[in-house]
Amino acid sequence: MGDEQKMIELLNFKIILVSAALLILVLFENIFPKEVIKFKIKIKRTLKNVFLWLLNIGLTPILILPITIAATSLNLHNFFIIENIIMQFLFHLIIYYIFLYFWHRANHEIPFLWRFHHVHHLDETLDVSSGIRFHFGEVILSTIVRCIVIIMFNISLLNLILIEAIVLTSSVFHHSNIKLPTKLEKILSFIIVTPSIHWVHHHKRQKETDANYCAIFSFWDLIFKTKSNFKRYKGMPIGVEGDREQSLIKLITRPLK
Repeated sequence: MGDEQKMIELLNFKIILVSAALLILVLFENIFPKEVIKFKIKIKRTLKNVFLWLLNIGLTPILILPITIAATSLNLHNFFIIENIIMQFLFHLIIYYIFLYFWHRANHEIPFLWRFHHVHHLDETLDVSSGIRFHFGEVILSTIVRCIVIIMFNISLLNLILIEAIVLTSSVFHHSNIKLPTKLEKILSFIIVTPSIHWVHHHKRQKETDANYCAIFSFWDLIFKTKSNFKRYKGMPIGVEGDREQSLIKLITRPLK
């Protein structure tokens, strides 16, 4: 009962943290927008993106969470055991982040995975809601592969929940339409992924789409030579080259055909 209560508290902490980040970023992108998005378009997009998010939330208690808890509970070996909790967290963060980088890259380079990730990229402008717009097929596939990493490196449930909270917060931030002060964004971009970095990844031109894969720290693209030198500009085309945004029904069904 104690472990179950602890897990509930951790999940509640994650929900509160991510929800607070969402609300703050939505507020800021409406007060200080980088791009002007027409109200009707914004509402239509947001409703579509939120619906896709709600589908994934619905999957969480019946599929995602049970599989994840099972993976963190296995402990099949004694490798990668670190007693110091801070060093353990940092190790798990680095491992998880490397996984995220290569998983994201695989979603672009492997056609079967791209058909699901493609839904995320069809959004023709970006804001906070874009950071939660993912097809449930991509979420399920990601969960399965992630569990392999969790088992291999003995990632604890506590660290996983904290890391996912960071990842989700980062995702809604770098998809956001916030106009950051130029000097501040330049400084931040040396360490973390900022909107200007990630918006380039959503450029409609395929060359830019297949670059800037980082999710939290920006320097991994430099290390793995996937950084785009393209500079974001106001009004640049967003989406998928040779394709366009789809209706909600088509977004859900097209990857399954």
